[in-house]
Amino acid sequence: MRVYISVDIEGICTVVNGESTGAKGYDYTRARRQMTAEANAAVLGAIAAGATEILINDSHGSMTNLIPEELHPAAELIQGTPKPLVMMEGVDGGFDAAVFIGYHARMQQPGVLSHTISGGTVSNIYLNGKPMNEAAINAAIAGYFKAPVVFVSGDDRLCQDVQAELGNVKTVAVKQAITRYSARSLHPERACELIEKGVKDALQDLAQYKLYQPEGPYTFTLQFINAGMADAAAMMPGTVRVDASTVSFSSADYIEAFRGLRCMISLARA
Repeated sequence: MRVYISVDIEGICTVVNGESTGAKGYDYTRARRQMTAEANAAVLGAIAAGATEILINDSHGSMTNLIPEELHPAAELIQGTPKPLVMMEGVDGGFDAAVFIGYHARMQQPGVLSHTISGGTVSNIYLNGKPMNEAAINAAIAGYFKAPVVFVSGDDRLCQDVQAELGNVKTVAVKQAITRYSARSLHPERACELIEKGVKDALQDLAQYKLYQPEGPYTFTLQFINAGMADAAAMMPGTVRVDASTVSFSSADYIEAFRGLRCMISLARA
């Protein structure tokens, strides 16, 4: 059994603000250590379930957050950016299941550090008219490559959203959101124990999971925080200007549509 693990940081236990999510934050060193511990917990769960190959993708910011020498030696690690599939780089390698660790709620929703891809750029992302969080966007990439998402961890708001959107997926809430910048967290060791058990249980019977494959053709509609960002994104060939702050891009192929989405965000950020 081959298991793919994508690891973000905002949904990691005890992470509640920007001091934990970037290299300049005073709490970043501790947060990335906990991020690594929760990734290891997922690895241990996968091993206990019989995994023979495990690939971890560092999926936050610079994507060099996980501490390589502290990771379980059974796992291989993808780091750095840019990557063609971004948070899902490597999932096209023929995996039997995908696991998301440390994920978070989407922008404009309650949840710790809620945002969608770029908190300083994106107000909302819609796929064929439906608002999407990062978990759903990435689950569709996994589904494209025939890997079902079987387990997701993060705060309680993210877990509720994932279960509503993806259906039969096991989740573990490592913290309860109070506000966007506060939470009631489990003890870090307890969070790891629950993740390890949750991943092990989730991988016991892969036949129970369905691939997440939204019906095409695919139109990503991207609402930016301001019109200037939309001006820049609309310079990409193939885009449609929806209104002052909103641009869309369509394709019959999900990965092409996703790449268009990421290009629009990159142009807007520049």
